[in-house]
Amino acid sequence: MPLGPRPLPRRILMTADAVGGVWTYALDLAAGLAVEGVGTLLVLLGPPADAAQRAAAAAVPGLELRQTDLPLDWLAETPEAVSAAGGALATLAAREKVDLIHLNSPALAAGVRFPVPVIGLCHSCLATWWRTMRQEPMPADFAWRSELLSAGYAAADVLVAPSAAFAAATAEAHHLPRLPRVVHNGRAAPFTPAAAQADFAFAAGRLWDEGKDVATLDRAAARLRLPFLAAGPVAGPNGTRVTPQHLRLLGQLDASTVATVLAQGPVFVSAARYEPFGLAVLEAAQAGCALVLSDIPTFRELWDGAAVFVAPGDDDGFATAIAGLIQVREHRATFCAASRERARRYGRETMARDMLRIYGEVLGASAAAAAGAVA
Repeated sequence: MPLGPRPLPRRILMTADAVGGVWTYALDLAAGLAVEGVGTLLVLLGPPADAAQRAAAAAVPGLELRQTDLPLDWLAETPEAVSAAGGALATLAAREKVDLIHLNSPALAAGVRFPVPVIGLCHSCLATWWRTMRQEPMPADFAWRSELLSAGYAAADVLVAPSAAFAAATAEAHHLPRLPRVVHNGRAAPFTPAAAQADFAFAAGRLWDEGKDVATLDRAAARLRLPFLAAGPVAGPNGTRVTPQHLRLLGQLDASTVATVLAQGPVFVSAARYEPFGLAVLEAAQAGCALVLSDIPTFRELWDGAAVFVAPGDDDGFATAIAGLIQVREHRATFCAASRERARRYGRETMARDMLRIYGEVLGASAAAAAGAVA
């Protein structure tokens, strides 16, 4: 079905990094936009993409990957470095004559005048992470980053969050005058048979991130008489490192290898205490895995009725839920079917079309404002 008569961009500039889920999000969105004839200049900040990531980007129609030496806002050493990166992006946008800027790091908009409208994506942030994970005041190194992001949010024409729960958390933490718009993340679903039920548990993601609560998973693994595998980096770019003792660590796997593991039908587990959306959970659901998730607002919003929920930090509860699903296959089959069905709501095409609708609204408002100024 056509999107209808609304101004749509021909080419956008989108920022991304190669160290987290934003990379996957950016490639999926760019692929969905390409279906509608929209090209993407994907500007990479922070560490460079590896060979597999560059190959994945090259496979997306209409996507041009541009590596820079600009810092990520959460790895930059000073506010001035972030502002300089934003200024460099504004110059690049003018030179490339893009129609719209999609900032997956909205702090880059703080104090910068861009030549075209700016969409800011609220993927995650230090302020909401800190409110979830800590009780004491934020340290100075976090505080200036959070203040810079608040300024970037205020400068964007529209803010978008991947879940209503995270939109509310973001608005509260940054004192926003209105809630960000909600566009659920989406992925292209691979074909996998529906009957697989392997007798192991599996987790995937940034294991080093305290918000993922690998410590609870590790304690749960110690209680289980079955393998509990975990894929993902145990050391982060900020120097954080975890050393699980009971999880069977697989290292950082590429997307195809993760898909192969999920196709075996393990029980997929996330004990996250902080999670704006969770692409790994979506991938597991698309593969038809039964889900065991921490009972936090985001997961309830997305997966209520399609997963087994356990209180955050309850390692005994996680172990019991995992063992129960593996022992009672009929019960597990019900959750496998439910997760796969729910995952249909979160497709790549739906995400792209919802974002295009917002792009069109912003471009239309900008054009109307320009016409009014001339008149």
